[in-house]
Amino acid sequence: NFPNPFNPSTVINYSLAKEAFVKLAVYNAIGQEVVTLVNGVQSVGAHKVTFNASSFNSGVYFYRIETADFTAMRKMLLVK
Repeated sequence: NFPNPFNPSTVINYSLAKEAFVKLAVYNAIGQEVVTLVNGVQSVGAHKVTFNASSFNSGVYFYRIETADFTAMRKMLLVK
């Protein structure tokens, strides 16, 4: 994601080699899901999703992206 640290929003970029069902969710520091940004079939190619955290408290958040073939989790820092 860029920028990181961010305030109040950041852009998460990802690319798909084939059409796939994608779930992209954001979690707080204790592992609770706070928002789902994507939950559906996405086309081949590059994608950008904006996470607007203006209603969230400062702190560490994680985003997790899942497809049938791939899962990744990354850390983000919201600084207000």
